[in-house]
Amino acid sequence: MISASAKGDEKRLSNFTSDPTPEDSSISIRAEQQPAWNPAEELKARTKVDTTVLPLLFLGLLVFQLDRMNIASALTGGFAVDIGVTQSTINLGNQLMFMGIVVFEIPCNMALQRVGPRKWISAQVLVFGFIAIMQVFIKNRGGFLATRLLLGFAEAGYIPGACYTLSTWYTKRELAKRVAIFFFGMFGGNAISPLLASGILQLDGHRGLRGWQWLFLLEGLFTISVSVILLLFLPGSPSHPKPLFGQGLIKFTEMDSNILRRRLELDGGEDLDEQGLKKIPLAIIWKTVTHYRRWPHFVSTFVVFSTWSPLTTYTPSIIMSLGFDRTRANALAAVGAFIALAVVFSFAFISDRTNQRGASVIAAQTCYLVTLIVAHQVQPHVGKWSRWGLWTAVNSFAVGYHPIHNSWVQLNCTDPREKSISIAMWVMSAISGLMVGTQYFQADDKPL
Repeated sequence: MISASAKGDEKRLSNFTSDPTPEDSSISIRAEQQPAWNPAEELKARTKVDTTVLPLLFLGLLVFQLDRMNIASALTGGFAVDIGVTQSTINLGNQLMFMGIVVFEIPCNMALQRVGPRKWISAQVLVFGFIAIMQVFIKNRGGFLATRLLLGFAEAGYIPGACYTLSTWYTKRELAKRVAIFFFGMFGGNAISPLLASGILQLDGHRGLRGWQWLFLLEGLFTISVSVILLLFLPGSPSHPKPLFGQGLIKFTEMDSNILRRRLELDGGEDLDEQGLKKIPLAIIWKTVTHYRRWPHFVSTFVVFSTWSPLTTYTPSIIMSLGFDRTRANALAAVGAFIALAVVFSFAFISDRTNQRGASVIAAQTCYLVTLIVAHQVQPHVGKWSRWGLWTAVNSFAVGYHPIHNSWVQLNCTDPREKSISIAMWVMSAISGLMVGTQYFQADDKPL
């Protein structure tokens, strides 16, 4: 005897509509390989991914950015003076952190592919949070340089690894938009970091700790709490959707798992192992790295990020040097980051509306270049509020192209494994630019 529920499941699997909409089903699936399930069932399964995997990876990137960015606000709280280091040492420390990320970017991405996201990503965020807390105990130059280098090692591979993880859940047509949403974790971190710092730094002297120590401590504890959330709720793969511990808030049924796995197979027939993860052989890595058409993406990303790098460290200090107090300077530093969200949305809208990814990226980078030139020419001749406006404009346009560029890179990759390595190379280019850019602003450049 077949139960009523079993008959219902069988009926749903057979009620496939042959004319699905682009949003509610995967139109990348070829007509000759139409799946045997109802598009409503596919939408339900994909929504579960949208409400678990995507926001959790977004949250992980947010805390990475918070812990990486808080050095900028710590400097306004007397951090460099308290530990007895110069601006050159701060630049060197950031350079070491970015170097650590670059060196281990691809190896960590491959390790995640073997271990699985549930274990690797959760452990990575936990270690990063622990090292972030250790900054509370920095006393001298050696301690600062060591912790910055360790932070780089701990962060390596997270962005390409998260993008790879997303590619194990979404079809080609769905992936670009989800990766763009994921990157808003970075922009969100940029926006809220100085705002949080403006409040936390007011704890200066409480329980014998300096304001910058409270900053590292509280944001590091928040990062560790996020790692616990990942352990409890991050699904592994369509084949093994349960989190590492517990059942998770949203449960994937066997039908959900089958739909998610089968639609990926129909979308590209990727080579999946028994854990539902994609194998990335060395031949794919070599093919991707030596593909000359990829390198203009990497070079342009390197150049733009090198100019943005010093802004991520010194914007609050620059605004403070204009005559604003510490709290106001950190609050004003957040304005550019919030406007950057609108800039990113605007260029993303133009990109989607015109379907011209390359032209949108070039237009966004051109706007940034024009803003830099205007700021350089005008700044010496205006007052403090106008100079703040110029710095805010520069911060607003600095990374407006970033998510669109990511989509552009992905859309030019036919193999998801090649896509994963291309994103890793692209992130390495951005981090290399950040590493070089740490030396752009020197102490003798003051006051301009």
